[in-house]
Amino acid sequence: MAEDTPAGIGKGDHLYLIDGSGFIFRAYHALPPLTRKSDGLPVGAVAGFCNMLHKMLTGFGAGGPTHLAVIFDYSGKTFRNDLYPEYKANRPPAPEDLVPQFPLIREATRAFGLPAVEMEGYEADDLIATYARQAAGAGATVTVVSSDKDLMQLVGGAIDMLDPMKNRAIGPDQVREKFGVGPDRVVDVQALAGDSTDNVPGAPGIGVKTAALLIGEYGDLDTLLERAGDERVPEPGFASKPL
Repeated sequence: MAEDTPAGIGKGDHLYLIDGSGFIFRAYHALPPLTRKSDGLPVGAVAGFCNMLHKMLTGFGAGGPTHLAVIFDYSGKTFRNDLYPEYKANRPPAPEDLVPQFPLIREATRAFGLPAVEMEGYEADDLIATYARQAAGAGATVTVVSSDKDLMQLVGGAIDMLDPMKNRAIGPDQVREKFGVGPDRVVDVQALAGDSTDNVPGAPGIGVKTAALLIGEYGDLDTLLERAGDERVPEPGFASKPL
């Protein structure tokens, strides 16, 4: 993974990192099928993606980005599959009419004059998190444009999020509303509760609300595990009881 700070970014800059893969699937499901007249190639997702990107680029007012990049998932397995082979195994393959549109969307992004960034073995989330941390460390402000809850752990300090589906800014308060904990404890809650979307199991019987209560009481996952024999720590199945 890239180790250097994104080129030319420093104090006073504002970097926007757009979750391009999120844009793709939103565009694909939002529009009816559309094909290119010359050869019948599906292009509905390409058109929708371009419309979304154009709307964002033309909607910036004062305080808009000084730097912007669109980040994509790399097709194929990632390092997480090596760690846990069942990662995302519950997900069906991408729709057949969407697959040939992936390279066209990358080309369209570059036609806007924007970098289309991806890296073999990693997801868009990984690159977004890396660049966000590096840019913030260099003194820049960062806005992550995504609806992905996993990225909420980045929020805080110089990093915020924008949910493009709701046109809603996401700060620490919105993260607490979602997870019941601050951004710095989102990973602990997710580790306990798991994530059915990614086929990642959690502790049996513990959902997000119960996980948030436990982390709120014990501080972090390591402390909770150390005190697993404490009679105050609920047995699996606690989440099914009234809170």
